[in-house]
Amino acid sequence: MSAPVRTMLVWCPDWPVIAAEIEAGVPAHHPVAVLHANQVVACSPAARGEGVTRGLRRREAQSRCPQLVVVAHDPGRDTRAFEPVLLTVEQVVAGVAVIAPGACAFAVRGPARYFGGEQPAAERVVEQIAQECGVEAQAGVADGVFAAGLAARAGRIVPPGQTPDFLAGQEIGALARPELADRLRRLGIRTLGGFAALPAGDVLTRFGFDAALAHRLAAGADERPLAVRRPPPDLPVTGDYDQPIDRVDLAAFAARVLAQRLHDRLAGHGLACTRLGIEAVTGSGQTLYRTWRHDGLLTAAAITDRVRWQLEGWLTSRPGPDGGIRRLRLVPDGVLAHAGQQPGLWGESGESRARAHRALARVQGLLGPGSVLTAVLRGGRSPADQVQLVPWGEEREPADPGPWPGQLPAPAPATVLPEPAPADVHDAQGRPVTVSARLAVSAAPAWLTVGDDPPVGIAGWAGPWPVHERWWAPAEAWRQARFQVRLADGRALLLVRSAGRWTVAAVYD
Repeated sequence: MSAPVRTMLVWCPDWPVIAAEIEAGVPAHHPVAVLHANQVVACSPAARGEGVTRGLRRREAQSRCPQLVVVAHDPGRDTRAFEPVLLTVEQVVAGVAVIAPGACAFAVRGPARYFGGEQPAAERVVEQIAQECGVEAQAGVADGVFAAGLAARAGRIVPPGQTPDFLAGQEIGALARPELADRLRRLGIRTLGGFAALPAGDVLTRFGFDAALAHRLAAGADERPLAVRRPPPDLPVTGDYDQPIDRVDLAAFAARVLAQRLHDRLAGHGLACTRLGIEAVTGSGQTLYRTWRHDGLLTAAAITDRVRWQLEGWLTSRPGPDGGIRRLRLVPDGVLAHAGQQPGLWGESGESRARAHRALARVQGLLGPGSVLTAVLRGGRSPADQVQLVPWGEEREPADPGPWPGQLPAPAPATVLPEPAPADVHDAQGRPVTVSARLAVSAAPAWLTVGDDPPVGIAGWAGPWPVHERWWAPAEAWRQARFQVRLADGRALLLVRSAGRWTVAAVYD
């Protein structure tokens, strides 16, 4: 095996929080936590000051910090926000490799020679990021990527040849393998040095191949080559117009010319566009911007249609652009390697589907993104929480599988009422059925009355399934108990008991 390459790793602390501030405007100086699968994956310094740490469940984190701002984890957002930082680093050094959003690395030999040493090179890169991007970063240098990452978190420059000694004192959790670390702790091995002291053959036999790779990292034998990042090409196209565009026919011509230029440029790089940004600058200096998304690959004709529809929407709005449109810029915000799109067996990707997409996209161009909505599934405890309406064409995040304590068991209701219907539930003797604070039901439900309808017998019921949210904030706390009931006439309903009242929340098939 070759010796580990002398590597500098640049790390931006709490990057998911910083990315949420850059793209969504979330104030990173406030207590902020980024959650994935209902667990904290990153938090701001203010949140850590309140006791919030990585790995906490959402409810535990909010109990420690009631004013906590919760943000959903978005790897795409983290990657997009990190792109300007990478471009800034590439202004100073070459051969940058992306380790993860918020971390990049490069061989330090060349920059160290140019700037007069590893320490001046690290200071220059960190200063460049702070000046150009306004982002705090830390740099570390060691032999190999793994050790450089630990050095960056400590802000250290590990001298050549001393990487094994530096790693020996690190806690075993630095391997980022929780199951292996837990097994080693139970065996009394708590540092990387103790793990590295084990015979390599015994580690492979006892713990497996992945543990053997981790054993090499702990010993400072990280010979992985850096996957050097290839700077993205300059893809946006711009059109400047001496005569301002103030008519729809002029807009159609400008859209066709500029869309063809963009398509040819993408094709020259072997790329295709899936998300298009349209930017227009008016004669008065006002900037208009709209992003169009598409679930297929945008052809030249598709780009032309979207640009024309968007310009038509801007020009026909009241009031329209002041002074017409002087500059038009198309930005391929989402690109991928061009590949043929396989049509479905029954024509799902055929012409009829394309016509429907164009019609919906045109409606959005005229009336705004919120004019066409589609339902997507997400995590939640109640049926109403599990469905979210998003603008058509928006990227759909996979539903959070939870766990969601208090979630209703399957099957899900077929219809969720927009407004719960008031109801009354009585037992066999005609007395109102109540639910105590300890979820004790006063009697078996026997009769249900919905609004002014006549009573209907209850043939079967299940529950209660309780929900108690924001219990740490008495002014905002609320609790409810849900019941599934089957009526004598064959219907099945979801009943909710909250604040001393019964309501019908949903209907099952």
